[in-house]
Amino acid sequence: MNKVFEEWNNYAAKRNLRQRDFDLEALKKISDLKIVAVTGIRRSGKSSLLMLLKQNLSRRNKVSYINLEDSRIKDKKDVLDSILKWHGDSGFLLLDEITSVADWEGWLARVHEMLKGKLHIITSSSRKSLIIPKKPLRGRIVSYEMYPLSFGEFIEFKALNLEKTTSGKGQIERALEDYIIYGGFPEVVLTQDHIDKIRILDSYFKDIIGLDISEISDVNINIVEMFGKYVIESLYFSASKCLNFFKSLGYRIGKQKLLYLEQYSQLSYLFFFIEIYSSSIKDRTQYPRKAYLGDTGFMNAISGKKDMGKLYENIVLLEIKRRLSLNQKINYWKNKNSECDFIIREGLTVKKSIQVVYKIDNDKTKKREVKGLVSCAKEFGLKKGLIITKDHEGEEEVDGILVRYVPLFKWILEDV
Repeated sequence: MNKVFEEWNNYAAKRNLRQRDFDLEALKKISDLKIVAVTGIRRSGKSSLLMLLKQNLSRRNKVSYINLEDSRIKDKKDVLDSILKWHGDSGFLLLDEITSVADWEGWLARVHEMLKGKLHIITSSSRKSLIIPKKPLRGRIVSYEMYPLSFGEFIEFKALNLEKTTSGKGQIERALEDYIIYGGFPEVVLTQDHIDKIRILDSYFKDIIGLDISEISDVNINIVEMFGKYVIESLYFSASKCLNFFKSLGYRIGKQKLLYLEQYSQLSYLFFFIEIYSSSIKDRTQYPRKAYLGDTGFMNAISGKKDMGKLYENIVLLEIKRRLSLNQKINYWKNKNSECDFIIREGLTVKKSIQVVYKIDNDKTKKREVKGLVSCAKEFGLKKGLIITKDHEGEEEVDGILVRYVPLFKWILEDV
């Protein structure tokens, strides 16, 4: 196995990689005390991040990188012990896709206990189970979530020189549309041909379905794929409605299995399911969840649709998740007459309310969106709220609430 370890280590050292908006120094520093876990959707750049870290650290430290999804080693008995013997008991050990091998939790707990402060372990996985560990690892892991490229990173990867002029604004809007439709996976962003982009996204979708959901849930891959396609076209998700959909197609599947698929697809970052805001556990479980994609490119690639209203909302959700602090959560809000797309809260205290609408060019749409935002702000004692649109900008006071309208490109680049 040592030959395989050497191959990966040398490969990581020589890769020519683009920098990401990620604090490598923070990963290094926290690894003095804790196991570091980087998680995120498959192909979002976690492996590249660990390789960049290896290149950065190797100037002054002993560093080894191993990809544990390699079929030559992942099923080998005691592969993690073999890596430790090969690397030694000090320096930095970067273990990519560690959840692919057996007894990873027990091994991490033992090695961290024995070598804490001496051996720095930084791991990654496309499965969120890495940061929801069993008892032996609790309190020992600090997690970082990685998403596909932000729009700012997209601009850097595409080497776009965007000027603050009228023509520059048009270029930004065209770049943003491309980003929304095809998403932020690095390989997709760097691919020029649109058909090739779709093919890559389709292969990613099938890999996640097969490796990160079907394999760990033990549900037939065809059922998982059908579940995925159903969620992509759903604004809201409820297991009961999904069950009726499967029954209409002649599938035999229980409601509990669908709830497991919801859980596993979120643990693999393929989808995010956002709950309604309520202090009642009953309401949170009974109301449908709003369904979002881990990357917006999947909508066009899998369903062939370009629902810009839904995609705008999805892009905002992903950007909010990038910006959230550890003590913040996202929900949607709804009463009998209106709805607000996102609220950001700390504990039970709501800090922000955000509405997203692609076009607000008619009075009926504007009235509906403003009503939802203002009603939400009033309920939680907020003085202002934000509506993110395609191109509408300005502000007005409605029933004592300051309503700000900000174009998506400005909000996403400038955080205004």
